[in-house]
Amino acid sequence: MKNKIFLYLFVFMALIGLYLFVSSGNMQKAKDTQIEKLETETARLQDSLQKLNIKIFDVQHFSLENNDYALEYYDHLNLVNPERYIADKLLETNERKGDNPLIPYEGMEGDFKINKINVLNHRWILAEFTDGKHWGEIILEYELKDDLGIDFTLSNHLLYSSTF
Repeated sequence: MKNKIFLYLFVFMALIGLYLFVSSGNMQKAKDTQIEKLETETARLQDSLQKLNIKIFDVQHFSLENNDYALEYYDHLNLVNPERYIADKLLETNERKGDNPLIPYEGMEGDFKINKINVLNHRWILAEFTDGKHWGEIILEYELKDDLGIDFTLSNHLLYSSTF
């Protein structure tokens, strides 16, 4: 009787060992498949990231920050970040009561104020303005003087007819 118990115990342990061996193989295959999918996804995301970096570089091409020729005009002023300084001076024009004096339109839902600024180079600025419901864009010419004063001149403007 003792021998039969050991035989049944041995057979039962052999079946458990066989089950563990087969299931670990299947688990390994599933994990390998999952790793391959993740590696493919990682490669795809890296390609997307590289494409986005190239696109950002192209967009930043027209920016004072990345235009060494334009930045040379401000070397003698010893400004750490001329683009930020110019944008801050332009935003100061928003502090006046009523519409911004650089915007040639009267606000319909409120006062028109400049909200986005792109300093293109040492002479031009592209800015967006809004009154909260209506939107437009202006192109400004500017001159940064040696005393750090700035003169802004409106070159062109656009008010979008439809609202979103």
